[in-house]
Amino acid sequence: MSPGTHRADPHQEGHDGPYVVFARSDGATHAEVVGGTNISDLKRREPKLQKDQDELQRIVDLIPQYILVLDADGIAIFANRQTLDYTGLSLEEVRAGGFRERVLHPGDVERLREEREKNLTGTAPFENEQRVLGRNGGYRWFLIRYNPLLDENGKAVRWYCTATDIEDLKQAEDKLRQDERELRQLIDLLPHSVVVLDKNGSLLQANKTMLDYYGRTLEELKATGPERYKRDLHPEDLERVLSERSAGLSGGVPFESEKRLLGRDGQYRWFLFRYKPIVNEEGHIVRWVATATDIEERKHAEERTRNENLALREQIDRDSMFEDIVGSSEALRKVLRQVAKVATSDSTVLILGETGTGKELVARAIHKRSSRSEGAFIAVNCAAIPPSLIASELFGHEKGAFTGATQRRLGRFESANGGTIFLDEVGDLSSEIQIALLRVLQEREIERVGSDRAIPVDVRVLAATHRDLDTLVAEGKFRQDLLYRLSVVPIQMPSLRERGDDIPVLVDYFIARFGKKAGKKFRTIDKRTAELFEVYRWPGNVRELQNVIERAVILSDGDIFCVDETWLKHQPPQFAGSTVALNGTLQRKEKEMIEAALAESGGRVSGPDGAATKLGLPRPTLEARIKRLGINKYRFKVQPSN
Repeated sequence: MSPGTHRADPHQEGHDGPYVVFARSDGATHAEVVGGTNISDLKRREPKLQKDQDELQRIVDLIPQYILVLDADGIAIFANRQTLDYTGLSLEEVRAGGFRERVLHPGDVERLREEREKNLTGTAPFENEQRVLGRNGGYRWFLIRYNPLLDENGKAVRWYCTATDIEDLKQAEDKLRQDERELRQLIDLLPHSVVVLDKNGSLLQANKTMLDYYGRTLEELKATGPERYKRDLHPEDLERVLSERSAGLSGGVPFESEKRLLGRDGQYRWFLFRYKPIVNEEGHIVRWVATATDIEERKHAEERTRNENLALREQIDRDSMFEDIVGSSEALRKVLRQVAKVATSDSTVLILGETGTGKELVARAIHKRSSRSEGAFIAVNCAAIPPSLIASELFGHEKGAFTGATQRRLGRFESANGGTIFLDEVGDLSSEIQIALLRVLQEREIERVGSDRAIPVDVRVLAATHRDLDTLVAEGKFRQDLLYRLSVVPIQMPSLRERGDDIPVLVDYFIARFGKKAGKKFRTIDKRTAELFEVYRWPGNVRELQNVIERAVILSDGDIFCVDETWLKHQPPQFAGSTVALNGTLQRKEKEMIEAALAESGGRVSGPDGAATKLGLPRPTLEARIKRLGINKYRFKVQPSN
């Protein structure tokens, strides 16, 4: 050591290493630390550092936010004035540990501890929400953000925490959630089904009414995605509905769509969906709300109305042909007595007679006098409907059941439910329709074409034909069991030839009726016309008489009613007696021919040598004629020789 050099006192205040004191030429000394810090410079900087620290402390305390500093282990080492004022704790109480249990909501303590322990081991910022107790005794929600201070090795040595009061935001969120719950409950109580879609049409929400109809949860509906349309929509509606939906969603304006949806009971029902868009402040669509109204009954009503209108139009057309039963002959009175008796029952009636004798008029009379008179009377001319359409006409069809079936249609039986259906010319029905009709009479239910679901019907059936059903049965063209069902009460309509006494009455009635319609009044009937009417055979019966008179009224100029004789020349007029004689002759001749064929065949009807082959007739037809003519075919059997 050189002269003038002194070793410093190792216990001198501020010493943090060996130092020496150097003497200067002016006698002054200065100290320098050997291998340490110049303590003189440190001493000079201390006041300034303290001043800066105090200034920083004042700034931090003035920041309108809650600040907390944690060490690497998560222990609080600093809290600003805002934090201390809110909690009512001192800095020492914060540093003492255990303060979190004092200020945190009991319901948050465990959750927050787990979050801190998980995140403080890392170096990434994180945040959480917690309720903190204030000095006023109330809790408020805070959002705490944790940001790390890293050393040169990237290790967190401090955590700076800032707390933002979010109590008002939480209350607003709670209010929104409460409002949402109340709105959801209100929507669930609506009798209409409600669904919410995103802007692209994907399902977001569905109310309880809709979920109950499907029998599925919202999650189940969402999980199926677009595939649910194939499962829930009626196959006949799928293509149309998807097209309407796509066009409506892309159009961006309210639209409607009718569709059939499959319910939890396995049945389809019609719904009317009304879609309305929800837009944001910029006018962009963010949601779609759709309400669905059950219109199943309306659809049925519309279809009933269509069928009733059709029936009404047909009835108006038929009313122009017959209005009342006119006449007083014994043959007609016999029919009216039968009508009066059978009307009060609900039995099936088969009305037989030639074309134009008024079979439908009698059917209407039965209906009007029955307990079903307030119900519909639906008449169907089975011979006028193409065989390919008769099933659809009688029993209805589902959409798509056949080409041209663009929508579901109720049949005549459903339209007549609670009333009466009149099947005219029932002898012309095909064997398939006969089977279906037999089922209706036995089971009182129908099935629409294209469906296997039985529909009960409450209908009284009246049938009519001009054909010989016994012969058709013998020929295998008509089911005998159906004939039994139809002819519970048979009524035979007399021809106009058998009602000779009624012809003058009918002539007067029709002249008055059509004359009034044409604005004409006739003083008398031409004598030749009256004679012609009496001797003419009237093969078309009352209908032909009516048509002839209507034509004559239109073409007549004077006040004397007359008919052009040429109108009746297509069948030469003959007296009734001559007609009866001719019919008798023909029957005798037919009987002789059949008996001769039976004798020649040894009483055999069928087979190569049988009578049917010899006469060129089908076996069932010959059997029917043998029965009708009362021929005993067994007397022609060849007796075996002894």
